[in-house]
Order: sequence, then C-alpha cells, then structure tokens
Amino acid sequence: MRKLIILFFVGLAITVSSCRQDFVFEPSKGELVFSKDTIYLDTVFTNIGSSTYTLKVYNRSDKDIKIPSIRLAKGVGSKYRMTVDGMVGFENRVFRDVELLAKDSMYIFIETTAGIGDANPDDFLYTDQIEFDSGDNLQKVELVTLIQDAYFIFPNNTNGVIDQIPIGFGENGEVLETNGRNLSHNHPDNQDEYTFHTDKPYVVYGYASVPNGETLTIPQGARVHFHDGSGLVVQQGGTLNIEGDISTNQETLENEVIFEGDRLEPDFSDVPGQWQAVYLRQGSHANIKNLTLKNAIVGLLIEDNAGLVRIENTQIYDCSNYGILSYNGNIEGKKVVINSCGQYCVAAVYGGDYAFTNCTFNNNWSSSKQLAVYASDYLGEETPLALNAAFTNCIIYGSNSNEIILDKKGTTFNSSFQNCLVKINVSSGSVAVANPLLYDVLRLEQNGNKINKSPDFVEIAKNNLRLDEDSFAIGMGIEAGVLFDILGNPRVNPFDVGAYNFIP
Repeated sequence: MRKLIILFFVGLAITVSSCRQDFVFEPSKGELVFSKDTIYLDTVFTNIGSSTYTLKVYNRSDKDIKIPSIRLAKGVGSKYRMTVDGMVGFENRVFRDVELLAKDSMYIFIETTAGIGDANPDDFLYTDQIEFDSGDNLQKVELVTLIQDAYFIFPNNTNGVIDQIPIGFGENGEVLETNGRNLSHNHPDNQDEYTFHTDKPYVVYGYASVPNGETLTIPQGARVHFHDGSGLVVQQGGTLNIEGDISTNQETLENEVIFEGDRLEPDFSDVPGQWQAVYLRQGSHANIKNLTLKNAIVGLLIEDNAGLVRIENTQIYDCSNYGILSYNGNIEGKKVVINSCGQYCVAAVYGGDYAFTNCTFNNNWSSSKQLAVYASDYLGEETPLALNAAFTNCIIYGSNSNEIILDKKGTTFNSSFQNCLVKINVSSGSVAVANPLLYDVLRLEQNGNKINKSPDFVEIAKNNLRLDEDSFAIGMGIEAGVLFDILGNPRVNPFDVGAYNFIP
C-alpha cells in the first residue's frame, strides 16, 4: 500500500511538472514569415466564387507571440474572405489577438466572389491585402484576382420553382426532365442566344436547350463553360452548328470553339467529369467543326439520330465516362481526336452507321477496363439492330493490351478496317480471339492494317497525340479524300494515318 501511495505522488509530480499551465505571449514585432508574398487566385467569372487558396504564416522566433490584428485592408467591404487557423473572425475579414507559438505556423484560407464592376476597369484585376499588425510592425501579403465577364445561361427560378426541360424517357415511357430552359431569341441580357457571341465567354447552369425547329450556331472563337451538372441538349428537330476554324496558335486555340468546365484554375484544366454532356436527342441534327471539348462526363451523347451527325477537326479530352456515346447513331467523323476516357473513347451501341476517317482514338486511362473503341448491335435484351462501322486511316490505341471490342448478337454487323494502326490482344483466349469478326479482319494485318505497332505519340499525358519520328503510323495510310490534317497541314503521299501528319 505504501508503495502504491509513493507511486501515485511521483506520477502526480511528473504530470504537474510536464504540463505547461499557460503561455506568455509577447506582441509580434513584424518578423512573421509567409509562404508567399502574393496570392494569385487565378481567373474567376463575375460573381462566381473562387477556389480556396492557402497562405502559411510562420513564427520562426523562440518566443510565443500574439498578433494584435490580421485583417483585409478593405475591411468588411472586401470581396475576399478568409479563415485563420479555423477561426472566422469578424465577417471573415478581421481577426484580433491571434496567438502563434514559438517555432510554429498557422494556415490562412482565402476565397473571393467579385463582380466585374469591382475590378479595375483597365486590367479587370480585383486586389486587396492581408495586413498583419499595424504601425512600424505592419506586414502585408498581396491578393490578386482576374475577373472575367460572361454571358450566363441558367434556368429561371419562379417562387422557388426552377424551369425544367425534357431530357429523355423512363422505363415506363414517362418524360424525364432536368433543370434547364430553351434558349431565347430576345434574352434581356444575352440578346439572341441562338447565335453565340465571341466578345465574352458563356457560362451554362443546368441544361441549355435547342428546341424543335431552332438552330444554335456557335462561331469560331466562342468559349462555353459548363457548371457542375450542366450541359447542352438539342431536342428532336433542333440543330447544332459549331463553326470553329483552324488556329495558328496551339496554346490559345484562338479560332477553335472550346467547351469545358467553369473552373478556370490551372489545376482543373484536365480534371474529368466537371460537367455532363452535349446531348443530341433522337431526330436532332449536328454539324461540328473545330471543337475542343474537355472534362465532361460524356463528351457527345448521340441518340438514335434521323439525320447525319458530322464531326470534323474535333478534339475530345479527359471525359470521366465516354468521349462519344452513340445509341443507333449516324456519324461521319473525320480528323477526330479522343484521348483519356474512363470507359470508352468511342462507344457505338445498339446498331447505327459509323464512318471514321483519319481519326485518333487513344485511351491511357489508369484502369484495366477502359478501351479506345467499343461497338455492338444490341442493348440489354432489346432486339439487335443493324450496325455498320468503317474505320479508314485510323489509330486505335491505348495502355491496355486490347483496345477494341466488336460485340455481335444479331445478323447484320458489318465492320471494316482499312490501313488502321490497331492495338489488340491476339493471344489465345483473349477478347480479340473470342471475337472472330474482329480477329478475322485484323489478325493477318490485312487491308494495310498494322497490329500492335507504336504510334509514338509526342506526349499523351498532355493530350498531344501528334506523331513522333519513330511512329509506325507514318506513311502507312491511303488516299481517302482528306486533303489536310487536323492542323491544316496538307496530306501528301505517302499518307500518314490518324488525325495528324508527322512534321519533321
């Protein structure tokens, strides 16, 4: 018992001596160290919130300090907001007596929501400062944001009821709807929405809808940004004309039409699944030229079209599911480039008519299930429909051993491959061997095809699928009526396959 009592008091003494009951904080003396002296919050659309940015503040001294004030220079009227080590302060803009231990650090998180009217009219920059302390000890970190004006398309909200548009049919034939609205010829802010302007980008919330009998024309140089969960739908009898042109600057793509998400920060440039799709419903029509489409769930969703969908000089990148998903569609594709999709670059299901010439379909998505091309004549238990698919001068490649499946159930399944570079697994028991149709077409490199030879793309991770000097695609093509490559370079004999000519 005595030993237990002694151990108790010894333990108590150790505990008391090891616990510091309070800290003596000295006023800061302007000796803070910052991870950055300027925070650039990248570009944001007018009145659309930014991402959250981080500033780390260090106390490199041997003393515990108290910072009398951390505040935004523009005070409570600032368009910036911040939290300091999890504290919200006064309206997320003013903080008093912030304590920081010796050799310790803290995080400040910064956001902004600013309008074009808040920015400097000369350079459209909105700026402020985070001020630490005051007087002789004053330290500052600059905040800079570029504000971009835009045309906004969003569904009306009347007494909490959001406009709806048809988007498809349920299993029992009921009409399915989603948030969105038909475009207008006389919108109070956007004028005629059926001909997009190029002086400002467009930002779409919900679905922008092209109804029966209307045509949406998107000219060269237009930029369209889609918010999370948003897209563009062309209803039965509607038409989409995308009229981009070849650009001279491959960084700015000044003449291309660009569809992408509405997060403009560089870290989001190749993040998949930021918006939903361009949806061409049954009986709609489309002519798509010089479009670059990025970061969707499905790039082009094409449904049982009565009219021909022409796609030319078009690039589709980083879609979380499909680049092109077509149900019994009718597509003519020339010089189409698709790279990196979570399932398939091109999925042509439930029959249809497809002709792809000088296209590059590559899928290096980091999984074992993705493919470059999948084609089938059936859907579930439905009766198979006729499928005709022709690939001429195309590259079908990717990171898996097999990048194409032709899935046949019915009696009318016609496929042809002419002078294509294709990656398939020809080993016993593979998907390709189990599919005699595909195997018979390609196993002996008939019709000028090459099997499992590297296209030697320049830089797949950056969506640069131009041919490098060791590419087997160089000179293996035939004349197919395509006079120029996707960049406008003339095609000369011997012809290269894929969308790009090799340029030494």
